[in-house]
Amino acid sequence: MSQNTEGTRAILMGYCALDGDTTAKNASMEELERLAQTADIITLGTYVQRREKIHPRTFIGEGFIETCLEKAGEDADLLIFDHDLTGSQARNLEKRFSLPAIDRTEVILRIFHAHARTREARLQVRLAELKYELPRVKSMWGHLDRERSGSRTGGGAAFRGMGEKQSEMDRQKFQREIYEIEKTLKKLVRQIDTQKKLRKKRCRSVGLVGYTNAGKSTLFNRLTNARVLVEDKLFATLDSTSRSLNLGNGKEAVISDTVGFISNLPHHLVASFRATLKEAEEADFLLHVTDISDENHQKHMADVETVLKTIGAERIPHILVFNKIDRVSEAEIENIQRSYPDAQFISAATGRNVDLFLQNLRESLHPTATVTLLMPLMEQKRIHDIHNLGRVLETAYEDDSVRMTVEMAREDMRPLEKYLVQSSHPNL
Repeated sequence: MSQNTEGTRAILMGYCALDGDTTAKNASMEELERLAQTADIITLGTYVQRREKIHPRTFIGEGFIETCLEKAGEDADLLIFDHDLTGSQARNLEKRFSLPAIDRTEVILRIFHAHARTREARLQVRLAELKYELPRVKSMWGHLDRERSGSRTGGGAAFRGMGEKQSEMDRQKFQREIYEIEKTLKKLVRQIDTQKKLRKKRCRSVGLVGYTNAGKSTLFNRLTNARVLVEDKLFATLDSTSRSLNLGNGKEAVISDTVGFISNLPHHLVASFRATLKEAEEADFLLHVTDISDENHQKHMADVETVLKTIGAERIPHILVFNKIDRVSEAEIENIQRSYPDAQFISAATGRNVDLFLQNLRESLHPTATVTLLMPLMEQKRIHDIHNLGRVLETAYEDDSVRMTVEMAREDMRPLEKYLVQSSHPNL
């Protein structure tokens, strides 16, 4: 799983049912090509076979694969399928075409393996690899039983069961390692929970979520002046990174950048990255970042919502943030604004609209109201705090008091309730 793929040449293979959606299939194949590119694999050709059903032995037809190899015109090192292969299908393909065959999930795992930097990320990648390999163990060794069944002794006895014995040994080994990794990750999750409780005492938490390569890390860097790795590649970020975010008016939050999501993200990958996704799971607020310049952004938004539902985060308040508006026309922005009037439209790369977005985020986390306060002049410390915590709209002096019209967070008004004269909010 960790082998170097740099310079490897591959043919990408896909299947589409006769009544299937060819547009969706083509989009999936384009994404597979980007995944291959991220894994430093050179694509020689992309081919999709339309057929009634999947071939049980080789996934798609052998004749179709032969034709694709001829069309590619160059020697391929690898076959990549846009669907999960069984262990026996992968072995049948390798035996028939003398080429290793892998699937979409394995490409993602190779990318994850290359991009994991921290101990936590490496453990989560290894857990995902083991959960991917575990159901394939039985078919990996089944051929031993079939090959030995022809080598019978005079009494009719055979070496049947050798494959089964080997697969059982491997299965137990994998399960032991899975158990140990999950135990270690549970400790890490408890540490994250403890740290989060300490942070919650100080300020609220915000999670950046979105489709991979939507620009989450660029936005994270823009908001926090951090130096998180930014690459035009899928899954450039695997480790969750948290920083303090200055919201203005004396307000702060902790913002976390998380691993990107993708179409058809296997359930075991989501489960394995539970420690990283914990930041999104338990955030007070989510920023759902989407690439407005991607023609498939609506589908990607739906894919993100699916993963959020899987981890139980679909009810967390969120803002939809359309990023990369510098790459589309004003007419396109206006058209999408009509469909999503509450969304934010920004360019994290150029900074366009980011200040306005930050104001709206502050208002979402700390709702404001406009109030009129009658403050005794002797309360100079409180008057000073009001200037720091809110925006003073109007000031008028009356004998030994000052009448102040202020816009400020409702939570900051509680100590000032006895000075309240008028409020734009009914509950104050």
